[in-house]
Amino acid sequence: MKLIIQIPCYNEAETLTIALDALPKHIEGIDEIEYLIINDGSKDETVQVARAWGVNYVVNFRRNKGLAKGFMAGLDACLKNGADIIVNTDADNQYCGEDIEKLVKPILHGKADIVIGERPISQTDHFSFMKKKLQWLGSWVVRKASNSDIPDAPSGFRAYSREAAMRLNVVNEYTYTLETIVQAGREKLSMISVPIRTNPELRSSRLFNSMFGYVKKSMLIIVRAFMMYKPLRFFSLVGGIFIAAGILLGIRYIMYLIGDSGTGHVQSLILAAVLMLAGFQTIVTGMLADIIAANRKILEDIQYRIRGLDYRLNQKDKE
Repeated sequence: MKLIIQIPCYNEAETLTIALDALPKHIEGIDEIEYLIINDGSKDETVQVARAWGVNYVVNFRRNKGLAKGFMAGLDACLKNGADIIVNTDADNQYCGEDIEKLVKPILHGKADIVIGERPISQTDHFSFMKKKLQWLGSWVVRKASNSDIPDAPSGFRAYSREAAMRLNVVNEYTYTLETIVQAGREKLSMISVPIRTNPELRSSRLFNSMFGYVKKSMLIIVRAFMMYKPLRFFSLVGGIFIAAGILLGIRYIMYLIGDSGTGHVQSLILAAVLMLAGFQTIVTGMLADIIAANRKILEDIQYRIRGLDYRLNQKDKE
């Protein structure tokens, strides 16, 4: 059983050694542990620090492509190098390296495909009150969109079985954390959460530059993921709102008409017709999007088979 721990990095020379030193060198049930960094266009000595420490693999981007693309590139590299379990952690040592054992145990015991570390958000001093509330709200929305019970959806400290990793494909360019949960829910992959510890802050978050920017990007990712993976449900909900509004306006017009005062309220009838028509068109759009989603599922199955073939070919080459 082989574990590869991957770390996305962007100008992390100052903190990377601290994070690497905290990683486990042995875990019961794991035969081999290797380490991989994704150099996301760093302009400092990140790669040199990683190689001097002794990381096994380095994935290099010439320019910064963002956390989501870095995560997927690391995932593919881990799969090609024979990983049975992949753990993702941060280069700023936010997460406690000793808790990686907590993440991999449920996968080793066959209890889960994906394990996500639940941070003690309410007890984290460097999280502002607003950030704590936003983390809670974002996790609640993701739970509803994915039909899961993950309490800390934005947590980047997580473990994937090879089967789960081969199923994932992130398309947004901001972060992988939210979309992968929605996608895993759609694929009916088994997800659980385990409590983990966090370390004192070494630097400010680069993903959380402003409250407004974080909320806007996170909500767009959730809505887009919902539209991609559950389009009929999403568009039916939106269309249903339009139709319900149209029906209410129609009832209002009928009530005025019965009361002999329908004259002058024809605008309500016109608006009701427009809203109901818009609602039906939105539902039809959802049906078309659902057909497109079915084609996407076929493409994902092809990607899954290609990744499996790539893994088997690499294993044969090593033999």
